[in-house]
Order: sequence, then C-alpha cells, then structure tokens
Amino acid sequence: MAFINDNYQKLPGSYLFSEIAKRVATFQSKNPSAKIIRLGIGDVTQPLPRVCIDAMKHAVDEMSSAETFRGYGPEQGYEFLRDKIADYNYKRRGLNVDIDEIFISDGSKCDCGNIQEIFGLNNKIAIADPVYPVYLDTNVMAGRTGELQSDGHFEGVVYLPCISENGFSPSIPTEHVDLIYLCSPNNPTGTTLSKDALEMWVDYAKANDSIILYDSAYAAYITEDDVPRSIYEVDGARDCAIEFRSFSKTAGFTGTRCGYVVIPRELTGANHHGERVPLKNLWLRRQTTKFNGTAYIVQRGAEAIYSEEGQSQVKELIGYYMENAKIIREGLNEVGLQAYGGVNAPYIWLKTPNGMKSWDFFDKLLNEVNVVGTPGAGFGPCGEGYFRLTSFGDRNNTIEAMNRIKSNLNI
Repeated sequence: MAFINDNYQKLPGSYLFSEIAKRVATFQSKNPSAKIIRLGIGDVTQPLPRVCIDAMKHAVDEMSSAETFRGYGPEQGYEFLRDKIADYNYKRRGLNVDIDEIFISDGSKCDCGNIQEIFGLNNKIAIADPVYPVYLDTNVMAGRTGELQSDGHFEGVVYLPCISENGFSPSIPTEHVDLIYLCSPNNPTGTTLSKDALEMWVDYAKANDSIILYDSAYAAYITEDDVPRSIYEVDGARDCAIEFRSFSKTAGFTGTRCGYVVIPRELTGANHHGERVPLKNLWLRRQTTKFNGTAYIVQRGAEAIYSEEGQSQVKELIGYYMENAKIIREGLNEVGLQAYGGVNAPYIWLKTPNGMKSWDFFDKLLNEVNVVGTPGAGFGPCGEGYFRLTSFGDRNNTIEAMNRIKSNLNI
C-alpha cells in the first residue's frame, strides 16, 4: 500500500486562486455574454520589454549553432546574470551582496515554498495574517504545523495580525519563533514596512537566533524614497535574513519564469549537535539535487533589463501598472470605499462595505458589475472584511472596471 502525505489533508479544499477560477467559470457558463474584467490574480498583461525579447531571440539563435549552443547550465545561475543583479540591485545602493550569494531560479513563488526544505520540522514559524498563501501552505504540507482550527488558524503557527489598526505592519511576537516570513511591499495589502520596523525585526531575529525569510518580489514598485528596497539596508540583516526577488512583476516574466534568492555567506543555522552550518551551502545542495537551472534563454532576457535601455523600459512598464493603481485607488475613494496600498505596490486593499464578508463581496462584485477581485479571507482570517484588487490589468479594462463600480455597484 502506498501511503499519502497526510499533511496535505490539513489544507482547505483548494488553493485560493483555483477556487476563484472555479467560481468565475461557473458564473461565465450561466452568463455567456457577460464581459468579465479580471482584477484578481496578480498576473501581468503587458508585453515583455523589447530589450528582453531581442535578447531572448539572440539566445535562441545561439542554440542553433554548435559553437554557441548551451546545454545544462549552472544550477546557481549564469554568472552574467548574477553579476548584473549584484551590481544594479545591491552594490549601486551601497549594499554588500556578492554573486556567490545569489541563486537564480524559476520564480520567487517556488523559492518561497522550497526554502523551508533546508530547515528542520521542529522550527516554529511566524507568518503575517493576511499573507500570501504559499508561505503557510508549504509549511503545512511539510508537517511543520498542527491541524486547522475553527478560527481559521493552524495549530502551532504564530500569526502576526496585519490590520488597519496597526498600519498593516506586523508586531514583534511575545514568544520565541525560529522562522519569520515577511513581505514588503506586501501581498496582499499593498503596504510596506518602514526601516524602523525592519530594524526591530532584525534585532528580534538576532536576539533569538531566528531567520527572516524576506519576500521582496515587488521592490521595483516602491516609489517613496524612505521605503527600504532590500532588508539588507538594515545593519545586521546579513546575519539573519534570506531575501527573495523576482522578475515576474518587475519585467513581466510571470509566464517566462525567473527569480532569485540571496543567502549571505555568514548566515547559519544549527544542526542537532549545535554546530553552525552555512545556509547557503544547504540551499546549493538542495538546488543541485532538485533543480537543473533556469533556461539560458530566459536568463539572457532577464539580464537585458540591466542595460540603460532596459532600465528605461522597465520603468515605463511599472509606471503603466502604477497609473492603473492610482485609477483604482481614487475610484474606490470616490464611492466611499476605504482603500490602502497602491502607492508602493501594484495591489489595492479595500475594506468591504457595511461589514460584508469577503466572499460575499466577491460574489456581489462579480454578479453586479462582472469584475473579479480576491477575497481578503483567502489570505488569512485577519483578511476577513477586506478585498484585494490588482493593477495588472490593461488600462482600458481598469478604467471600465472602475466606471462600472462607480455607476452600477450597489453599496
């Protein structure tokens, strides 16, 4: 008899976005003429920057010749891309990150989910609530949590409420935790952590010998100068933090797949003998065993954004989505809905009207104006009563969606 991993059965029936897709498909089948505008899933809609396309075409041509053909690449990523990342994203900002601390991947979703494999199951995790589901679900799958409780929380997890009353900034826990998941700019709330807040987390992690798993996939969307782009802007963070970055939203690589992890060489964990082990070495061992590397063609496309022309095109692309965010945020305010985010992130987090439940508001928005968003409750119990909209739609659809909400949504 082949036994299953029982931990999978602790999880709710389906992944959040699978449930959304199912509900939308059911509605569309009953209303085939309805023009549905999707502002739910965080997928981009605009083409890749021209420099990326040109670079990937050239890389494809290289594959047609024996002299320039590439087979298996280095699991850690090609040096040409890691060198550009270290230079543009860190060294030019006065941060000390070397290329041997950078690991190229097929996206930060995979990295955020896979990183827990290098840590023991006896670690206690702290996770923001609401939160990107991957952080929690992968720990449940691994067996690092207890059962799902009636309040929507998993036993054995320390939840960090992120609500309007605390500015959506999680508070330091009053108990010891080993692994801390932080996301800034935040998905789903669209808000950011200040440098002061990050300093408190780094101080806590160093005092408690904890590791911060810092998801900075939306760093390129930060517009305010005083908001940290990297946790390594905080003194001491190299001793306690792993950082995740992505090309998905920065350059539209959601379907092309490319991201990276930074693990400083001095960052260590303890084995059962109490000996310190470099986490960088464990991650390299994991990747060389389970991953054959991101495609050469894709890495050439990612490298192209670090040219002068590439930086300009990426800035234009991000500006397009942030203008959408402004349209959404201002439109919601016009109809009296309280909206957060959308300044340093492509997400707008709104409070549902009249205390309405998140999934009820999802159905209302879909049925009355044929617009799809994401129920806040899907990101955790503290997301109940909130709702996420994304600015990744195209401009005309974004404008039409807001016009429908302003004209036809019965609030």
